[in-house]
Amino acid sequence: MLDFTAIDFETANKYANSACSLAAVTMHDDICTDEAYTLIKPPFMVFSPDNIRIHGITPEQVEQKPHFDVLWEEIRPRIAGRIIVAHYAVFDTRVLRSLLKTYQLKTPDVSYACTVEISRKVWPDLCNHKLDTVAGFLGFQFHHHQALDDARACAVIVGAAAKKVGASSMQDLLDVTGLRLKKL
Repeated sequence: MLDFTAIDFETANKYANSACSLAAVTMHDDICTDEAYTLIKPPFMVFSPDNIRIHGITPEQVEQKPHFDVLWEEIRPRIAGRIIVAHYAVFDTRVLRSLLKTYQLKTPDVSYACTVEISRKVWPDLCNHKLDTVAGFLGFQFHHHQALDDARACAVIVGAAAKKVGASSMQDLLDVTGLRLKKL
């Protein structure tokens, strides 16, 4: 079974613990079984104009939203014990680790894979492997840097990659591409 949860964070500034939104899309084969999106109040309300320009989230939109630690009980079951995927997973996993450390939350048992790495192996001839490029190649239209749309795009990439290489599970996909799961 192709079971995984695609995630995407957007941040308020250059610091990893400044998450201001999070999305998670849970897939079971080709079927989305759960989607979640939330705005997050960062621990420090410092927003970079560059970040706002990228994702459009402003301090006013999150000032009344909960901090990550309050949201954790809702988020944790969506990722704990699961394989998570993200496009350029080093960023999203760094954000998650930083938030867990900031709020002194226990790190769940999570393995992850990166759709940038997967797409480089499956479609090596693309001009680049940015999320919008790969999703566009696959015919998936979305609003880039909106966390839920980015997570959906990530899920589409995994599904298309698995189909292209004939993989029936995340482990099959990683084996065929020569990649491996990493631990959070």
